[in-house]
Amino acid sequence: MRIVACLNGDRRPGAHPALPVSPEQLVADAHAVVGAGATEIHVHPRDATGAESLEPQVVTPLMEYLREAGPNVPVSLTTALSAQSDPWRRYDMVQRWAASALPDSATVHLHEAGSVDLAHLLEDRRVAVEAGVWTVEAARILVATKLRAAAVLVEPTQVRAEDARANADAVLSLLDRAKVAAPRLLHGSDATAWPMLEAAVSAGYDVRIGLEDTMRLPDGTEAHDNAALVAQAVELVGAAA
Repeated sequence: MRIVACLNGDRRPGAHPALPVSPEQLVADAHAVVGAGATEIHVHPRDATGAESLEPQVVTPLMEYLREAGPNVPVSLTTALSAQSDPWRRYDMVQRWAASALPDSATVHLHEAGSVDLAHLLEDRRVAVEAGVWTVEAARILVATKLRAAAVLVEPTQVRAEDARANADAVLSLLDRAKVAAPRLLHGSDATAWPMLEAAVSAGYDVRIGLEDTMRLPDGTEAHDNAALVAQAVELVGAAA
């Protein structure tokens, strides 16, 4: 089972005292979460102001530093429109990422404009595509376009756990009917993060956790850092096994 640590997401700098933003913070956090049991890391690159960025001059040095000083685990980067709101500029930026410092995979939200073209570009650059599927409609895009996704991230965005679970079940049912064979990762955010993780563990899917998804432990107390969240997830995975 993959246990992906999502280190920062689109949260504002300072949203949590331990939110990693700088390359140095991200490398230190990567070591900490791998020490706690994570098998991969997922990162939203940040520029000097702390804002999300997909610019090559931000992504390349970050990836070089992660490869040089970080733990030896796969690295996933976001391509969300929250990091670059113009789909055509986003495509251009990803196209200019240095070939010597590419991530192992990148997440692509299929409901976003330009997502299919971006996924094909990543495939051409030999970066594995993790298809982010928020809705049944997004799952239909995955099926209709026959994208060669290395994994499918089922990501319900509903606020209430029961609503998130209903949406996830509808997406998973469609994937089953369409015989989509790619591995699945199920996760929620904030109030649904732990219920969705528990559902993923129960179903045997891959999981992810980190300050991108939640800043709180299952009992509602604030997590000290990403490593504390990962340690709790590892404990839940171990208990289920």
